[in-house]
Amino acid sequence: MNSQRNDTVDYKPAMGSRLRTYRLRANLTQEKMAELLDISIKHYSEVERGIKGLSVENLIKFSNISNISLDYLLKGEPGNKVLPPVLSELYETCPNEKKEELLALMKNLISLLQVSEF
Repeated sequence: MNSQRNDTVDYKPAMGSRLRTYRLRANLTQEKMAELLDISIKHYSEVERGIKGLSVENLIKFSNISNISLDYLLKGEPGNKVLPPVLSELYETCPNEKKEELLALMKNLISLLQVSEF
């Protein structure tokens, strides 16, 4: 039973690192993230450092804010690919009738970037 307890504690530092990575890529401060999750800055800072965890409710909030799967947040498993926030927002705010065109455009851009030499 003791080893099981240790397994559940070990997720916090890795999860905190994933939360920090997202926050920095999204150009958010710890203060803003704490505000979005409705928790104290101190608590959020401790979460990023792996000292504390988030409640299930706040994990779900973070997942919804970041468009990152809970599997990835908790276990680091890339069940869903992690997109930069700006791309997620672009797709989510795109009118439904234009989403296919947007995806085709993005695929073409990827193809161009793969053949181009920088």
